[in-house]
Amino acid sequence: MHVLYEDTENTNIKYISFIGESNAKFDLAIIPTDRFYGKKIIFNIQSGKTAIIGHDDLEEPGYLEHVYQLTEEEAKDLYDYLIALY
Repeated sequence: MHVLYEDTENTNIKYISFIGESNAKFDLAIIPTDRFYGKKIIFNIQSGKTAIIGHDDLEEPGYLEHVYQLTEEEAKDLYDYLIALY
């Protein structure tokens, strides 16, 4: 085994549940971290999908649709919520 790094970090996890304009329900755990250049770890509790997301990723066309397998309307709801975090 070759461990590349092993760190422990204290953090506050934000849990949010909301229903967007598309009527899709989102249950998220948002984990701020000092790693990953200030990006946040966004865990979609319903689907089990996780992504490391920064403001630059949110501006990438189709990124949220791809990462979380969302429709365009659902991704817009998620975008609207996440953009307020940054």
